[in-house]
Amino acid sequence: MPASSVSVLAHGLGGSTDLPIPYTYALIGAAWALTFTFAVVALAWKKPRFDPAKPARALPSWVTIVVDAPVTRWVVALAGLALAVWVGVASVIGPQDANNPLPGVFYVLMWVGLVAVSLLIGPVWRAISPVRTVLRLLGGRSFGLTYPAALGYWPAAFGLFAFVWLELASPDPGSLGAIRIWLLAYLVITLVGALSCGERWCTRADPFEMYSVVASRLSPFRRNSDGRIGIGNPFDHLPSLPVRPGLVAVMAVLLGSTAFDSFSAMPVWRNFVDDTASSAATATLIKTAGLLFFAGVVAATFWSASIATGGVDRARRRELPGLMAHSLIPIVIGYVFAHYLTYLIERGQQTIILLFNLDLEVSYVLSQHPAVLSTLKVCFVVAGHVGGVIAAHDRALRVLPSGHQLTGQLAMMLVMVGYTFTGLYLLFGG
Repeated sequence: MPASSVSVLAHGLGGSTDLPIPYTYALIGAAWALTFTFAVVALAWKKPRFDPAKPARALPSWVTIVVDAPVTRWVVALAGLALAVWVGVASVIGPQDANNPLPGVFYVLMWVGLVAVSLLIGPVWRAISPVRTVLRLLGGRSFGLTYPAALGYWPAAFGLFAFVWLELASPDPGSLGAIRIWLLAYLVITLVGALSCGERWCTRADPFEMYSVVASRLSPFRRNSDGRIGIGNPFDHLPSLPVRPGLVAVMAVLLGSTAFDSFSAMPVWRNFVDDTASSAATATLIKTAGLLFFAGVVAATFWSASIATGGVDRARRRELPGLMAHSLIPIVIGYVFAHYLTYLIERGQQTIILLFNLDLEVSYVLSQHPAVLSTLKVCFVVAGHVGGVIAAHDRALRVLPSGHQLTGQLAMMLVMVGYTFTGLYLLFGG
């Protein structure tokens, strides 16, 4: 392997091969998910309970004052910019081998860590984005172009796909050069877009900001209509995700890529790629096709289930996939933590130690307790799917006409149960 390639992350985050779990766990988890699904749909509630307009319990006013203070905003923004510069410098002047922190920052902190922090405190990428900071340093000036409404989230969806492609389908995901080129392209495209269309480009086209916003919709913290920060039921916040073109594609990429990561670690897929591909380019094409297939299956099944209802006109039917898309967020987050928890905790420590040259040792607390880790993984998957069913059920009560609110959910229920079985089967080794 070339010196610029990092073998420890040669498959991006490495898949789920860190812990083979008995298939019984998957069956038990799926059975529970199935039971909860039927219970929620049949017995739970007959009227919608989740309302994004419902005010959260306001925190003390000083919390909002401190968070919104210009000095706080600037300190956080400049710290994020300084960290980005430091990572770039460390990636160049640091060792060009497994001791370089860049792959860990890219694949662990920016991908999995971003979800964890956004889930805890909100869309943190808006505060630390180096592109937003540069735009602020330039006085927020742009060329004044109007961001086309029809683009919606499509640029973010393509950006997210580009990330997972590098991790899961590119010839050498651990290559320092490949990661640097990807990040340079991201910075150039995002900065040019921000300078052209202002912050709206960051809001709708930046893949990391989109990812952060998606995860933040399950955060207990949010702003009330008066601007104060409050704490409340995350399921009230969940439907507040803006519905724009490309939203289903974003969710399909996030969920489909994680499923493909599990699938690509299975021997049957690896053997197929090795036996079929005559060159690295052919292997890349095969893996790219597999990644597209998984994202496409998620998009097609979710889209079909969303529109499989009666009592709505054609215009409303076209809106249903976007209106239901937020129900995939708990599934995505549950699967991300089930799939990457070990890497977040253990590789995350390793990355921070390498990045700041700390004289510390990594604590492999999760790997040393496989029973705890396996239980956590099952719980994350099952909880995510149950949360998705609950969110879909509540939204269906709002958007589907009377008389079709239960029957209109049957297709979605079956699809989510299918996601449960498939996700557990792939995640825990098939």
